[in-house]
Amino acid sequence: MKIVVVESPAKAKTINKYLGSDFQVVASFGHIRDLPARDGSVRPDENFAMDWEIDPKSERHVKEITSLVKEADHLFLATDPDREGEAISWHVKRVLEDRKALKGVEVKRVVFNEITKTAVLDAMRNPRDIDQELVDAYLARRALDYLVGFTLSPVLWRKLPGSRSAGRVQSVALRLICQRESEIESFIAREYWTLGADFLTPKGALLSAGLTHLDGRKLDKFDLPNEATARAAEARAAIATYKVSEVERKRAKRHPFPPFTTSTLQQEASRKLHLAAARTMQLAQRLYEGVDIGGETVGLITYMRTDGVQMAAEAISSARAVIGATFGASYVPSAPRVYKTKAKNAQEAHEAIRPTDLSRRPEDVAHHLDRDQLRLYELIWKRTLASQMASAELDQVAVDIDGDNRAVVFRATGSMVVFDGFLKVYREDRDDSDDEDAEKLLPDVAEGDAMERKDLRAEQHFTQPPPRFTEASLVKRLEELGIGRPSTYASIISVLQDRDYVRLDQRRFVPEDRGRLVTAFLESFFGRYVEYNFTAELENQLDDVSGGRIDWKTVLNGFWKAFSASVEDTRDLRVAQVLDALDELLGPHFFPDDGSGKDPRACPTCHTGRLSLKLGKFGAFIGCSTYPECRFTRPLTSGGEGEDEVREGPKELGNDPATGLPVTLRKGPYGHYVQLGDETSLKALAPPAPPPAPEPEPEPDAAPAKGKTAKAAKAPKKPKAAKAPAAPKPKRVSLYRGLEPADVTLELACRLLELPREIGPHPETQKTISAGVGRFGPYLLHDGVYKSLTKDDDVLAVGMNRAVELLAQPKGGRGASAPLKTLGEMDGKPVTLHQGRYGPYASCNGVHATLPKDSEADALTLDEAIALIRAKAAKAPATKGAAAKKAPAKKPAAKKAPAKKKTDPA
Repeated sequence: MKIVVVESPAKAKTINKYLGSDFQVVASFGHIRDLPARDGSVRPDENFAMDWEIDPKSERHVKEITSLVKEADHLFLATDPDREGEAISWHVKRVLEDRKALKGVEVKRVVFNEITKTAVLDAMRNPRDIDQELVDAYLARRALDYLVGFTLSPVLWRKLPGSRSAGRVQSVALRLICQRESEIESFIAREYWTLGADFLTPKGALLSAGLTHLDGRKLDKFDLPNEATARAAEARAAIATYKVSEVERKRAKRHPFPPFTTSTLQQEASRKLHLAAARTMQLAQRLYEGVDIGGETVGLITYMRTDGVQMAAEAISSARAVIGATFGASYVPSAPRVYKTKAKNAQEAHEAIRPTDLSRRPEDVAHHLDRDQLRLYELIWKRTLASQMASAELDQVAVDIDGDNRAVVFRATGSMVVFDGFLKVYREDRDDSDDEDAEKLLPDVAEGDAMERKDLRAEQHFTQPPPRFTEASLVKRLEELGIGRPSTYASIISVLQDRDYVRLDQRRFVPEDRGRLVTAFLESFFGRYVEYNFTAELENQLDDVSGGRIDWKTVLNGFWKAFSASVEDTRDLRVAQVLDALDELLGPHFFPDDGSGKDPRACPTCHTGRLSLKLGKFGAFIGCSTYPECRFTRPLTSGGEGEDEVREGPKELGNDPATGLPVTLRKGPYGHYVQLGDETSLKALAPPAPPPAPEPEPEPDAAPAKGKTAKAAKAPKKPKAAKAPAAPKPKRVSLYRGLEPADVTLELACRLLELPREIGPHPETQKTISAGVGRFGPYLLHDGVYKSLTKDDDVLAVGMNRAVELLAQPKGGRGASAPLKTLGEMDGKPVTLHQGRYGPYASCNGVHATLPKDSEADALTLDEAIALIRAKAAKAPATKGAAAKKAPAKKPAAKKAPAKKKTDPA
């Protein structure tokens, strides 16, 4: 018997069909062991000894592999063809050795770049040993990440309360995002003007052009800095006489882009398909591992974690054949295109990401893929095909229109696609430019043609700050700097969001204040370890380890010696020093100058204190320097481009017409809210405290009570001071999802503060229906039952008809979620796959069966779903009536025997 170990059950299922009955393919379900999440798992003092621990969830998979291998004579480790795959194979082999399961078993490693029958069988005929150099690179990377995390994170927790953990590569990516935000905040827009004109050609066509020369001098971007200079140029251009002085025509070629690597796939999927990097990799993994097509499981793309842009010779030949058959011979270049990787520290010797069979067109597999899988496959198919197509040819034309012997010159430019070439299939999107392939045709003119000026347009412009990073542009920047590996970018981005260090706003990253504090701390006290060049150089060293050019423990020693010294330097660092450093570094962010001349750090309550950064039990906040006399505090807030955030305490909206109390917009730990009144105004409304009762006169002739001294008896009882009635608390209402702070006016705030509002009596029950905003958003309330409003319902405007309709709907739950897909039928009822609150589940006729944690929803078959549903139905609890019949009657409680009286011994 021959055992083959792969990572996933989907991959095992596909490969099992390609191998004969002598083979049994089993899945390890990813890594079977890892470093325990506790201090001391990596010990630098013991030459970087490492402890490994098998995850409890992996133990049953390890037991299964062990029992199978003990009965086998060959073990093939067929995990993914990269550093992580090599590490999984190494772990499996080491665990099996520890369990004495490899006696008499030959162990070999096999790799294939695509899961097709040809590739798999070829790999099985050419096995090799485990590549220890790749394993060493994995060990070095894993040890580095562990040492940074378990050494630096406790420093953060002690010196910067409220912070989360810090990672080696994630911290550098976070710094990129925070640095870009600082550039945006410090950006000062600069005004400039342009002058455009429309000209009538001798043939009656209009031609638009822009001013490039004035008074014989070429204009730079800021040579018309204001309206006065623009109007002067406009007046000068208005009196000139024009003719065409030069027509420049040239043929240009545009070449196709190389096929996808991991990073370029993530970038284009983000731009074109709006898919997150993590989602892109999940879909690509599914396409790689195999999809059921006509009863056969087929891997549709090659391995999706790669730096390489090269393609196998047979793939290139297939691409050229498909191009010729589909578009004609003119679209096939005379020679195959060969691409070379330009990215820093590219080291994986794999092919680019491409379809395993280019003749398998997207429309051929559309019925076997879900929407996102099909979109991603189509993107990969088109990019691969385009990479081997002929270049596009464009005619570029520039026309100079001369006024008064070059005293005033306007220029018009345009281009026309003469031969579309690869553009017929694929055009790459850019985050920072318009559609570069848009055609702009110019009317036909010749040198010397007289041009009649028709219109002049002086237009004002302002320079724009650099844009925030999207997932695509962040991945591109990380790759340019050589930071991290393309296969880790998805997890880096996910970790930053999971730790609440950044958030996505309109598909662009905005750093949270928590993230900015962490970055400022690391820059101030661990600057070397968040430098881009240092991190990139460390990546190069890890690549040298995988190439056998340096020992992995040499890399760890060099890093740990300096890093541990830096950590030791912070041991005596006081929190006050940290605060001073962060307050100075982040002052412009938290206390921006609005140009009014007021001190942005002046306390808005006492007007004498100075606002600064403070640290509390739950993290950082803004507080007054005169505390405790002044107790003004506010949470950290972060405004941004195009936002109207509350940055300097409450934003006053006006006074409530009904009460005269101030209405303010505020931001708390859980988001924005509106508030009616404040401490000062509500204290004025509170009734005055009643005066203390007069003290009673002592009674001199009264005799002291028994057991009391005369002094105590004579002392009159002091009456209790009357408590002043508490001032009413200000009313607050949270802004619900979809209501932006910038849209909140005084009128809208007052309507929110009137919530909950009565809609009216229910037509059937005659009980009141009301609408309000609660902890979980807008809701309806009827007869003690709450019903959430949908995102399309307005809590301030929802009427009776809509309220009755919503209340009549069944409560949300598993049965309410829309199916992801229909798998088939069982007993005439549809069997559907859903995504629920606790994960994917199969459903049929009201029975909902959760999928096992180690299974993949996309790979679920009808038979598997039916088995889960029937098992769930068999476990369904009995009805209350049946249960009551089966339950034994309770026996009456036995009466306690009376206690015996104690007898007198006399």
